[in-house]
Amino acid sequence: MSSTPFTVAIDGPAAAGKGTISRAIAAHFGFAHLDTGLLYRAVGALALDGADPIEAARALLPEALEDGRLRTAEVAQAASRVAVIPEVRAALLDFQRDFARRPGGAVLDGRDICTVIYPDAEAQLFVTASAEVRAQRRWKELSGKGDDRTLEQVLEDVRIRDARDSERDAAPMKPAVGARVIDTSDMSIEEAVAAAISHVEMCRGATAT
Repeated sequence: MSSTPFTVAIDGPAAAGKGTISRAIAAHFGFAHLDTGLLYRAVGALALDGADPIEAARALLPEALEDGRLRTAEVAQAASRVAVIPEVRAALLDFQRDFARRPGGAVLDGRDICTVIYPDAEAQLFVTASAEVRAQRRWKELSGKGDDRTLEQVLEDVRIRDARDSERDAAPMKPAVGARVIDTSDMSIEEAVAAAISHVEMCRGATAT
């Protein structure tokens, strides 16, 4: 594995498949991986516990990323709410940028990695899918955990979060200019991963020449 930094930045809405694709890319190339959404989920969880979100972001400790609640729907909504606060985003910025340039390569996935966190990333992807497809995926996941919400309720949550993430003043979610867009609505996981890896391979080749 080369010690030269190489950054793969992946953005996209919830349940589009970017986490699965990010982990697959990291495993394929031997890169480190950071789900930046966990940072905001950790702050959101602390906010639910009564902490001030700005202070929580400034004092965030690595062990907060191990909180068992971080994958719950309640914390996901809390994360989306605290993510619109500019001071929260600023507090988490340096951590993410340092991770992006770690030796040996890094994959970061989130909603503003290509556009704000590290726009100079050598490989940029925007992974998306229709709201209906993403809601179906999320509903199946939640049902498997005993959550009794209906598909219609999950779809409404997805649409609310999409609107909040794309319309916020601070770093709205949108594809970066030049990013490879992968719509996974009608793709298998294998097809989506293969498309992403192919793009990263192309970018690595371009960087090496």
